[in-house]
Amino acid sequence: MRPEKQLLLDEIQENIDASSAFIIMSYPHVAPDLSWDFREKLRENGAKFSVVKKRIFYKAAESAGISLEMTDVKGNVGVVFLEGDKTIEGTKAVFSFNKEQGELFTILSGRYDEKMYSPSDVKELSKLPSMDEMRAQFIGLLEAPMTQTLSVMEGLLTSVMHCLENKSKESN
Repeated sequence: MRPEKQLLLDEIQENIDASSAFIIMSYPHVAPDLSWDFREKLRENGAKFSVVKKRIFYKAAESAGISLEMTDVKGNVGVVFLEGDKTIEGTKAVFSFNKEQGELFTILSGRYDEKMYSPSDVKELSKLPSMDEMRAQFIGLLEAPMTQTLSVMEGLLTSVMHCLENKSKESN
């Protein structure tokens, strides 16, 4: 293998090893400004994007112990590497950008938690709430009973005050 291809293979292997998940998509020719916008949106959500030759990506995945079965893909593939606990945010960013641009990319598969997923499964994962949204929902769950209890107590105090006020008006 030529040295430049070996460098590219090593870089992709490092990205696969460093990421907790990735999404594979077909990558048609895209205008540079759209590509820049896409990369910027992914960067904001803790993800990286690489365009790679299909054969080199398959070799890198194979050396990482990942078996891929996508024979109908031609040319280059785009790979979104998702890192840390922001995998859902990165996945949402991919699907929202793709929707905004009129289905520019075709999602081929994704890998989350050491398991490969189909395009429809990846789309379902993008609909999950992000970590911040789940935290807000959890806090709301904890807060709701306390708020209701406080409302009941305020209602009781208010009704007692109205009774005493009415009683004092009657006696005067």
